[in-house]
Order: sequence, then C-alpha cells, then structure tokens
Amino acid sequence: MMLCAGLSADKRDKFVKVWKPQVRPNGFGSRILDLLRERAPRHGAVSSVCDPCPWPHPQMEKRVEPMRVLVTGGTGLVGRAIEHVVREEGGAREGEEWIFVSSKDANLMDAKETRGLFEKRRPSHVIHLAAMVGGLFRNMRENLDFWRNNIHINDNILQTAHEMGVAKVVSCLSTCIFPDKTTYPIDETMIHNGPPHNSNFGYSYAKRMIDVQNRAYFQQYGRRFTAVIPTNVFGPHDNFNVADGHVLPGLIHKAYVAHKEGTPLQVWGSGTPRRQFIYSLDLARLFIWVLREYDEIDPIILSVGEEDEVSIKEAAECVVDALGFKGQVVFDTTKADGQFKKTASNAKLRRYLPDFKFTPFPQAVKETCDWFVANYKTARK
Repeated sequence: MMLCAGLSADKRDKFVKVWKPQVRPNGFGSRILDLLRERAPRHGAVSSVCDPCPWPHPQMEKRVEPMRVLVTGGTGLVGRAIEHVVREEGGAREGEEWIFVSSKDANLMDAKETRGLFEKRRPSHVIHLAAMVGGLFRNMRENLDFWRNNIHINDNILQTAHEMGVAKVVSCLSTCIFPDKTTYPIDETMIHNGPPHNSNFGYSYAKRMIDVQNRAYFQQYGRRFTAVIPTNVFGPHDNFNVADGHVLPGLIHKAYVAHKEGTPLQVWGSGTPRRQFIYSLDLARLFIWVLREYDEIDPIILSVGEEDEVSIKEAAECVVDALGFKGQVVFDTTKADGQFKKTASNAKLRRYLPDFKFTPFPQAVKETCDWFVANYKTARK
C-alpha cells in the first residue's frame, strides 16, 4: 500500500492532490482508504482523506482510544513519581490504564521475558525507565556491566515495542551522555560530538545508543520512539545508598546518620562540582507531557535553568538545613569529584512550555528529607 513510496516530495504532494478528489462511496478511492484502515497499526487509524500524507514512512497517527501505558522501572525514583502524578494529582485521563512494572515482573535483559511482558500487558505506549544505575564510584568499578546490561535492556524494549506495534516509546537518558570536552551550556544537538567522561563511559554510551536506535526505527519503519534527557533527579523513593547512590540522596542519608550519632558529616570530594538538580515530581509531570504532546524523534532536555545550577557544597548546605544538622561538615578531597559541570540548556523545553514552574530546590530537598526520615526503615539504602 505504499502508493507514494519512492516519489519526491513535490510529486507526492501532486499525487495526493489528484487522488483525493477521486474518493467516492464504494469507489476505488474508498476501497484504498478501507485497506489503509485495515492495515493501520492497532492503536492508530487513517481517519480522513484530508489527513497529511504519511509516506514514505508509515507514521503513527494520533490516537483516538485511551492510552494503555506500560512504565518500565515503575517502582524506582521516576516511576514512583509518575505514579504519584497519575494517581494523586489527576494526571491520568478518563479510560487510560497505567501499568507500573519492576524487575519482579520480567528480566528485561532477556528477550523472551520482555516479549512475554508485552504480550501480557499489551501496551499502546511505553515509558522506558528501567536501567542498571548507580553512583559515580560504582560506575567507575563496573563500566562493562553498565554497558552490557543496559544495551540488552534497551534493545529488548525498543525491538519488542516495534514488533508489537506500540504507538510511542519515551525513554529516559541522562546528561552524562554528553561529551566530557565540550562548550556550555550543552544542548540536544551535541550528544554525539565526542566521548563522554571516562568515569561512566559504559553507562553513557549505552544510553546514547537509545538515541541512535530511535532515529533508526523512525528512518526504517516510521516509529515514534523518542527520549528525554533529565539532569540530576532526586526525590522520594530514591536510592539513598551511601556507596552506590547518587550524590544528593547519599548526602541525605549520611547527614541523617551524622545527625543521629552526633558525628561530622563527611562529603566526598571538594564540593566544587556543579549540578542542575530536578525534583522527581517535576520530572514526572514533564514526562507525561512528552508522552502526550511532544512529537519529535530528537530528544529533549528536561531541566531547571542554567541559573538554578548549584555546587555540591551548596546542595550539602540545603540538606543540612532541611535535617536541622548542627554538626561539622568535612569535605574529603581524597575522593574523586567526577565531572566538574554538565550545565544543560533547557531552551528547547522553554519554547514548548514557557510557563512551567519548577519546585524551588530548597523546598524539594526539604520534602525529600522529610520523606526519607518518615520512611527510613523501608527506604532503599
């Protein structure tokens, strides 16, 4: 049914203009539309002869039916935040079904188990959060594992989504994918301009390849797979493990213990590196917007502005204030700092959502600390 395949844009437009008026009830044109509807993806349809011509790719049409959304990594930091927005803030629309799954539901490094999960849940849309993740020091120790495991997970999700006719996949990347040697601020056009920082190159390259695969699925099959690039995410349900967690939840855990035991708070590194932190609930709201409204294959950075970047020392001070810690703060400069800065531009996001309001950093840190204290026994740590 590739009636326009192989035609140049101007000839294709001319063909469509000539062909559209020929559609009559029970005529040849009407039969063509019937066949297109029959062969359209399960969750999309050719709705009108006046729709834009989808060739040379079978583009996914706007959905009419309510979405059935599968969220991988659904019990992690971002997954829990999306679930909160969907269930507690009215983020779901009438008739939609949101399914949050974890590693207990399927081993996504296994292609057969991934296929089984999709056949059981039959999603129309996917938010792909599942990954092998860890903090700076674990990444430095296990670069190969981060590469191999994440490559398997991502390929299984994207290929199965393609085979099952999923209308849209939104995957989660990270600013660590950007080149180490670059100019600032970084933006979406700079992802592949050079190698990432060598401390976590395995994870970084695996995440970069999602962008490569998304472009290839679109180029070859017209699939609407895209990705978001959040900056440093934190919030309730984070991994607060001191050795393997990210910097902010690790600081919160160490400050909590130091406060209880009356010992100094030891901050690894000099405290000078700078980061843009995004609250998980803000990210969740933006993720849902991307799933519904963002129509590009190119990824989009989801971040606070450059002016909201803070140093690790300033972040530690916010944690100290939130927990009421009165003891000494010591910076252990024998520990690695990692990448000094990863300042990202959110200009593209602001073009789409100029009025989106981020939660102020001190407020978000306070809410996260309060959650950690209240859930200390069961929090990941």
